[in-house]
Amino acid sequence: MKDINTIIWDWNGTLLNDIEICVDSINILLKQRNHNTLSFKKYRDIFTFPVKDYYVKAGFDFEKEPFDEVAIEFIDIYREKILKAGLFSEVEHILKFFKERKFKQIIISAMENKFLRQSVEQNKIESYFDTISGINNHHAVSKLDLAQNIISKQNINPNNCLLIGDTLHDFEVAEEIDCKCILVAYGHQSFKNLSKANCRIVSNLNEVKSLF
Repeated sequence: MKDINTIIWDWNGTLLNDIEICVDSINILLKQRNHNTLSFKKYRDIFTFPVKDYYVKAGFDFEKEPFDEVAIEFIDIYREKILKAGLFSEVEHILKFFKERKFKQIIISAMENKFLRQSVEQNKIESYFDTISGINNHHAVSKLDLAQNIISKQNINPNNCLLIGDTLHDFEVAEEIDCKCILVAYGHQSFKNLSKANCRIVSNLNEVKSLF
């Protein structure tokens, strides 16, 4: 990792510990439709991008109701619960570690941009980041465009960049922009799912620090 000078962070499930909130929120919607609810383990086994595919695996039938309506319902519930979501315990330590070493730090997220900024500010860590970038809708389709735009506009060399996330989609984004990737196994997808990616997988962010 000696050539790395830029860290691209995923937000949900990597820095923000919102997995339990996501499970609670989706289970409210499932109960309303008389569907079986998800355990924590089941959620991490089936969560995927695009999120519409995950909703189908969870039991929603989008021939009976529009995906857009379900997605909005979920976000409304999630917004109320997210105030209870904090950072993973080692987050501030690792952000400080990189800042002290003059690394550029960027957040890209499938969270809506304004909502993302509010969440980062709520956790009082916005000062660590050079750029905070979320999507412009609630459908969480892809983070690839965000990453490509930042790489291009900020003239970042992908060879000097490391993306840290918690899902296979994060690995796919890293592959597309041709940068290195590390996945953390405590987030929205299980280690079993993450093991499909051809990159380093760590159990916590302290392991990332040891690589520099």
